[in-house]
Amino acid sequence: MSLELKVKKTIEKEQLLQQDDHLLIAVSGGVDSMALLHYFVKTKDQWGITVEAVHVDHMLRGEASAEDRAFVQKYCDEYGIYLYAKAIPIPEIMALENGNTQLICRRERYQYFKEIMEKTNASKLVTAHHADDQLESVLMALTKNATINGMQGIRSQRIFEGKTLIRPFLTVTKSEIREYLLKQGLDHREDASNYKDTYVRNRFRHHVVPLLEAENPRVTEQVTHFTKQLQEDDAYLMNLAEDVFSRIVKRIDENTYSMEIKAHQLEPLALQRRLILILLNYLYKDSNTIQSYALLTSITKLFDTTAGYAEVHLPENFIAVRRYGKFTIQKKETIEGQASPEKKIISTANGWTTLTNGERLCVVELPDLSSIMLTDTAQLFYFNASKLKLPLYVRARKEGDRMLLKGMDRPKRLSRLFIDEKIPLNERNSWPLLISQSEEVVAVIGVRMGMLFSTSPQPNDDTVLIVD
Repeated sequence: MSLELKVKKTIEKEQLLQQDDHLLIAVSGGVDSMALLHYFVKTKDQWGITVEAVHVDHMLRGEASAEDRAFVQKYCDEYGIYLYAKAIPIPEIMALENGNTQLICRRERYQYFKEIMEKTNASKLVTAHHADDQLESVLMALTKNATINGMQGIRSQRIFEGKTLIRPFLTVTKSEIREYLLKQGLDHREDASNYKDTYVRNRFRHHVVPLLEAENPRVTEQVTHFTKQLQEDDAYLMNLAEDVFSRIVKRIDENTYSMEIKAHQLEPLALQRRLILILLNYLYKDSNTIQSYALLTSITKLFDTTAGYAEVHLPENFIAVRRYGKFTIQKKETIEGQASPEKKIISTANGWTTLTNGERLCVVELPDLSSIMLTDTAQLFYFNASKLKLPLYVRARKEGDRMLLKGMDRPKRLSRLFIDEKIPLNERNSWPLLISQSEEVVAVIGVRMGMLFSTSPQPNDDTVLIVD
């Protein structure tokens, strides 16, 4: 099957193009991108699209880099394609940042692509990733972290800065691309750095892939089918996980989420992992962070048990905490810098009240309980309203606070209770307490309930506190 037919089938099957699309094609001057550009130059009328090109000179190879730009410009002039081009001083940026060359190049290159897409209102960015790139990506992911996301390799399309990035060449091999360009009578530029083993991808390309191809010449094609199946299966499981996520995960604010560990444990393992991945996608933009096997594993361990307190410190100052059957993830400064919560009234008329630790409280009269929509994680505590002196309030701890617990003759100091219950020192002063109108502490929310509450209704109980 010819390259043209393969690409056409991919575009149609994956619905990569729509009528009147404005394509911005990333062109380095190498064999892959020149073939990509030429394919769309030849077929743009067939697809009913507009085609423009974009080129970045990273200024890493002196005169050779400048010649790449001139080469691409000559082609575009000959075929009537407008070219947006920019020289970015990567060596200077590297000297300032002392970072990874490839990562800096990619960041700066895609930042320029974003600028041009906004300037031209292009609908899609097009890159020349192909089947050989897919094979190399899977091999690299396998040796690096082997996460579900990593093993799915490169996708044929993804969201890019509110627009779409497409890869129409993902089912064709490097050799097919070279053959196509040769038949078209076109030249290309060779980047000398592609032959060096300095970069990980080059080492796989030069040494690992040839061994696999010697065992099976169609290994690239088979990996393409493999990644596609993984992507389809994962899409289905992620849809299931999204439904579960919306049901059991509470979003307190943009940096704070919580869930009951038992609810997480009840889900199949395949969905448990994906629930954490969804959470990481909300918190982080960097794909390397989201796909980190070490990060995923460390968070997963918090769900092994509901007992005790444990925490995991995460990138960008986040912290994941297991505490008394609940998992919470939030910014550390949110915890450490919390001011004491204002005094909040909890009455039978105010509906749900959300606390600083993510808990929700609601007080209802017993006859009205049936009208409340309860989640699987909701806890019910029954009491007699006359004994607790409604309304109830929530506030932070004060010096000398005590609470009377069942089975005790004297109230227990909260400072001692926090120690016994292993509440972290930096959270004790902001921990929400439930108090009566007479300023008596009647519950430490999420830790211990006072003696006037029961988990089953007693003869004189007329009111229910719902903790969720």
